[in-house]
Amino acid sequence: MVPITYYLLLAAALFCMGMFGVLVRRNALVVFMSVELMLNAANLTFVAFARMRGDNLGHVSAFFVIAVAAAEAAIGLAIVIAVFRSRGSILLEDLRTMKH
Repeated sequence: MVPITYYLLLAAALFCMGMFGVLVRRNALVVFMSVELMLNAANLTFVAFARMRGDNLGHVSAFFVIAVAAAEAAIGLAIVIAVFRSRGSILLEDLRTMKH
């Protein structure tokens, strides 16, 4: 049986990689992927604690986070496509101004 510490260390590493991607990258798609990585790290933490406690609450929470992440990805991708069609770029520094 794998100790919970390993799961939590993996979740922390995934979350840090996602945070690094959000803070450093300039491409909107990479930022969305980094946010998804951070949400998956939270899911791993929920499931690890649920396994440790022996209940299903963490699994239910992870399921809802997955549903919210899917909606966020769909809406975010639609916004990125709309911005790319209107401006021709998806770099975040080009999106700082709201002027067309």
